[in-house]
Amino acid sequence: MNTVLARTGLSRSTIYRKIAEGTFPAQFRISVNGAGWRESDINGWVADPVRWRPEGEAGYER
Repeated sequence: MNTVLARTGLSRSTIYRKIAEGTFPAQFRISVNGAGWRESDINGWVADPVRWRPEGEAGYER
């Protein structure tokens, strides 16, 4: 989480709000008590946060 906060400049609450809105990559489970993001997903969002959409949605390109 700290790395994502630093890379995006967003607050923790903003990240979770954007995940709920579908405008930020969702976390995925990496262990029983842990979750994280794929670096490629964060890189895509950082490169173009306005146009970023979850994979499979119209207008999304990697």
